[in-house]
Amino acid sequence: MGRLIRRAGPSSATPRVLRPALFRGAAGCGAVLLLIAGSGSAQHPASAGGSGAPSSRAVAATAAAAISQARAPASFQQIIIPDLLVVAPTGLTGKQIASLDKIGGVRNLIAFDGAEIKAGNHQVSVIGVNPSTFRSWVPLQTASDQAFWTALSSGQFVASPTASASLDLRQGASYQLTGATRRSAKFGASASLGIGEVDLLVNTQLSRELGLVHSVAALISAPGVSTQTLTTDVSSVLGPSGKIVNLRQQQVSKPASPSTPAATQSSGLPTSYLQLFQESAADYCPGLSWTVLAAIGQIESADGTNDGPSSAGALGPMQFEPSTWAIWGTDGFGQTGPPNIMDPYDAVPSAARLLCADGATAGGSDSLAGAIFDYNHATWYVNEVLSLAAEYGQDY
Repeated sequence: MGRLIRRAGPSSATPRVLRPALFRGAAGCGAVLLLIAGSGSAQHPASAGGSGAPSSRAVAATAAAAISQARAPASFQQIIIPDLLVVAPTGLTGKQIASLDKIGGVRNLIAFDGAEIKAGNHQVSVIGVNPSTFRSWVPLQTASDQAFWTALSSGQFVASPTASASLDLRQGASYQLTGATRRSAKFGASASLGIGEVDLLVNTQLSRELGLVHSVAALISAPGVSTQTLTTDVSSVLGPSGKIVNLRQQQVSKPASPSTPAATQSSGLPTSYLQLFQESAADYCPGLSWTVLAAIGQIESADGTNDGPSSAGALGPMQFEPSTWAIWGTDGFGQTGPPNIMDPYDAVPSAARLLCADGATAGGSDSLAGAIFDYNHATWYVNEVLSLAAEYGQDY
């Protein structure tokens, strides 16, 4: 869209919330993102690992109201996979948040501020969050990017990769965010947010200064509850003005890409990630539920969407470290030749083989948990894999 143009003065109007097609009619103050200065390189932010920050049901009532501290959240405890994004155009009330939290099967809920803004002549979206609590709600690779969270916590704004590219944002450059008031903020980093409707992210302090709509939206995680039941229950709380976006992955397979299984039925190869997980479990670790492989694939790379390298150097759709791949890399389905860490036809069978060797089918839940722990040494990871695997088992 080219470089952003300067516009004079903050708007006195009330902002609309996020994208008009999804959040039209919300109260707020129209905002404009303006380039005001900027030196700073276009280099990508460095990644660093992290583990262990609070995230619980209590977050629902406090996350959007909490003022971000001027320090980076040092770690996170778990990754929470959201099932629904809910929006209340005038903001969720405390009573609504409490009611949503009490819906049967809801395990986690987080509310946050937001508004639809303009970048030049283009509408984009911004949400205001507490970095320490929101960190558990993004994809694993983003949650592990310490530079991303350091930038956000220090008062810089961050963006999705798509928004960063289309707005021609430069890391370290200063921009003006204009809402109810005008504030200058540096662009800190970009990373996948896992919510396609969101372009920019600010901390709660900057959100308040900009006048974003308080508690305008929430993410809900309720694995094990059917989408229809969850949507019905949430709708009864929100009322007719509320809007709901289904974030739950409806099927494990994804559109074909150069790194995605896309063979025809006549080839005899798996034609989707769903089939690849099923056949890999059956062929390379009999007795292992394919849902465990599906959960690991989703958490590690969103089924090949983020192939790395991670901060630890892990690569491919199943995120193997090269040293581990050298031992367990398997020439699985498809073309013969040296195992390719980036090829899901090799990576998924290799993960099944590794889990089997680590005792995944030795008997009992403890054996399976131990094998998953060996795959990634974190208790939260084991819990998240098992939880998501159970969800896949129910959905399919």
